[in-house]
Amino acid sequence: MVRPPTRVTNRIRDLREEHRITQAELGERLGVSRQTVIAIEQGRYSPTLELAFQIAHLFDAPLDDVFGYRKDEP
Repeated sequence: MVRPPTRVTNRIRDLREEHRITQAELGERLGVSRQTVIAIEQGRYSPTLELAFQIAHLFDAPLDDVFGYRKDEP
């Protein structure tokens, strides 16, 4: 069964590129796999709250500068 994309959006890819960090390096720093980083970046997986804070902290950015929430369209 294919899961629908999450409504949580993120700027992780942009931030990684700004900081010149690969997906594998980010995963290693966070203690997750490269595949998990890919899934989060692509919106196929929402990180735990703790992981979201760790990601924001790693990029020295406020949580809401890294993650957003897309509301349903009326």
